[in-house]
Amino acid sequence: MTSSPRDVASLRYPEPSPDTGELPETREVTGEVDSAGLRVLSPDECLHLLTRVPIGRIVFTDRALPAVQPVNYLLVDYDIVIRTATGSKLAAATRNAVVAFEVDEFDPLTRTGWSVTAVGRSRAVTEFDELQRLTALPLTSWAPGDHNHFIVIRAQQLTGRQII
Repeated sequence: MTSSPRDVASLRYPEPSPDTGELPETREVTGEVDSAGLRVLSPDECLHLLTRVPIGRIVFTDRALPAVQPVNYLLVDYDIVIRTATGSKLAAATRNAVVAFEVDEFDPLTRTGWSVTAVGRSRAVTEFDELQRLTALPLTSWAPGDHNHFIVIRAQQLTGRQII
């Protein structure tokens, strides 16, 4: 895995309000609102939001049908890293496959929130040096058992929307 030219954690964005959890209004900055009235998030905003929540959903194909599984993950450089069990259905189904990954945050009281979706090819990590580096990350599976298999998703499409 190669390093990206900039560290995603160093990107500076307005923080959500501690009272409402809403991102500040930035229509003037992006000027993009989709046909449903949702603000279109920039790729940099999407990357930032990928660092904000601990759980996402991976969408993959299982026996020719779509499957969705919640997973904990980390964003490392521009890659989404998931740790799972060797031999798991997720590990087998995501080997060199095109997958989607989604994260979101919503407040039902204020009816605000956002959603980010990444689509890209997943790969199993097999190189020793990369395995060592990923094993040292603060990424632990919530499920019991050994989880020594890493899946890396390199997003080829990154989209997001914010309810405003």
